[in-house]
Amino acid sequence: MAIDMADEATILRGTEERDGPAESALLALLNGRHIVLVGLMGAGKTSVGKRLAQRLHLPFVDSDNAIEESANMTIPEIFKLRGEAEFRSGERRVIARLLGEPQQVIATGGGAYMDAETRLRIRERGIAVWLKAELPVLMRRVQRRHDRPLLANADPEATMRDLMAKRYPVYAEADLCILSDEQPHEAMVTRVIDALSAHLEPASDRPSRDRPA
Repeated sequence: MAIDMADEATILRGTEERDGPAESALLALLNGRHIVLVGLMGAGKTSVGKRLAQRLHLPFVDSDNAIEESANMTIPEIFKLRGEAEFRSGERRVIARLLGEPQQVIATGGGAYMDAETRLRIRERGIAVWLKAELPVLMRRVQRRHDRPLLANADPEATMRDLMAKRYPVYAEADLCILSDEQPHEAMVTRVIDALSAHLEPASDRPSRDRPA
């Protein structure tokens, strides 16, 4: 999805200014770790990730875009000319590189988290957030685009069901699972920030059920 240069500059430019106490508190809790968004195509990783990066004033990167830049080809071209196995190998290398960079919000491709080596690297250097969407939501979203190699067949809905069956049990290993529904993007970002903050907050700082908050 294209964004104008002003928006891109805002996304990519780190700054000490924060939007509010929730964002500042979350950054402190993250302690330099990446936020890595995982999930199927159509789950909203890029749309939510861009806005999350804006709210936290962190860089944002879409790993699929980084792969295309590295290969100097589009992802459909990589699939066609080199095959899925070569694409996955390049994906693993690119994500490893991104995780070695300073803190950022990273949106990964749908198959990236299926790789055991990539999952381990994410655990070591980031917090994995699974954006989980139901089939009707996914299909409405992916039908807006025609650059999904895995869905380039006679029955894309059956393919999506199969991907859900295979990938959802692995996505469940992520640190957090957040429902991606038809909420406005900014509401989704707030949902992610709140869930991350609750997950990372030390147990000693959480209100006790036995005493007033």
